[in-house]
Amino acid sequence: MLQCTAVTQIPYAEALLALATMEGGPEHPPDVVEPEDFVLCELADHDETAEHAAHLWTADTSDDWDLWFLWSGTGAHRVHRLDTLRLCPAVLRELATRTVTTCAYFDHHSGPHSFSVTDPLGDLIAEHVHSEVRRLVSGDDTPGTPDGSDVPDTDAP
Repeated sequence: MLQCTAVTQIPYAEALLALATMEGGPEHPPDVVEPEDFVLCELADHDETAEHAAHLWTADTSDDWDLWFLWSGTGAHRVHRLDTLRLCPAVLRELATRTVTTCAYFDHHSGPHSFSVTDPLGDLIAEHVHSEVRRLVSGDDTPGTPDGSDVPDTDAP
């Protein structure tokens, strides 16, 4: 399932206060959020009945609590909240590879778990970074190729 594409601006003063007062929060909250920051909903694509959500901070505590920015609506009709929420306990176990992937969302989130959500833009950026690392490791000083063959096809399914 594809990731939701909703974007909104973070209320700077509220975010600073939430970060500064949360247990296990950052030592210097202005390093985490800036006045003109925007966030992208991290959940799977969903309808308007579900809140959008963006992860802001992982608490440095023994409990599994993270700070999330949640919102619904747009413009003057946007309603938002900052909340510390427990992590989702879901895990994906792949027996063939013996890997365990935990859900990166909060408990009782709407829609599928994070391990079932794909972010095409993030995948495209990651592929570009990996190709640049391979190029640098191989000693090639030329960024990219003239014919664009190292650029992934964004129209591919």
